[in-house]
Amino acid sequence: MRTTEQDSHYTNLENLSVTDLLSGINAEDKTVPFAVEKAIPQIEALINAIVKQMKAGGRLFYIGAGTSGRLGVVDASECPPTFGVPFDQVIGIIAGGDGAIRKAVEFAEDDAEQAWPDLAQYSITKKDVLVGIAASGTTPYVIGGLNKANEFGVTTACIVCNEGSPVAAQSKFPIEVIVGPEFVTGSTRMKSGTAQKLVLNMISTAVMIRLGRVKGNKMVDMQLTNHKLVDRARQMVMKEIQVDEETAASLLEQYGSVRNAVNNYKK
Repeated sequence: MRTTEQDSHYTNLENLSVTDLLSGINAEDKTVPFAVEKAIPQIEALINAIVKQMKAGGRLFYIGAGTSGRLGVVDASECPPTFGVPFDQVIGIIAGGDGAIRKAVEFAEDDAEQAWPDLAQYSITKKDVLVGIAASGTTPYVIGGLNKANEFGVTTACIVCNEGSPVAAQSKFPIEVIVGPEFVTGSTRMKSGTAQKLVLNMISTAVMIRLGRVKGNKMVDMQLTNHKLVDRARQMVMKEIQVDEETAASLLEQYGSVRNAVNNYKK
């Protein structure tokens, strides 16, 4: 039996107090970062490959179904506002289409032929990197997409939570994070989902840093899409070039980002 399908270490959950339920979930969650830590060498290898491909003009794709697909879409959608990259540079695709982000599409994950047409809409090429996300490592949609990508020379990778899975077998850069049985048996939106989110955070953040999208520890290319971010940017500019708030605001309005404001400032 796959690890993700094994019985929970807890039972009679309906008879537990809320305190006991929360303590049990928290105890299981604490194990996830240690599982991710064991996979750091695999994650590092993938990041190096992504950076190489993106520096050569490639893009990063995520595909998945259900929770895994949603996590890929979330990570991809955060890259433009956080790092100022174009919206078509990191792309998340979920089985069943964008409607599946909010409402499950029955049997979409079981269609092994649909991922490639979904990817073909973006004219995926061998310059790109495709990361399949599947807690079980057995999702037909993801397997089919990776298999076809391999045929066309696309760099393939995955994030799974079982060892020796079919998804990993189709991936040049497999990442296996074995978190063990879920608190609610088989509910991979829990520990498995948390592990996948942590790995995705590591991938996109490290890649963007290596691509020069962070200076020091600041998001100097972030998009100024709300008052909070505008205020953050203003403080960053004031601190970096030692100007007053009015000057910082004027520079940001003129140049559109912290990086451009700082680079174009003339004393």
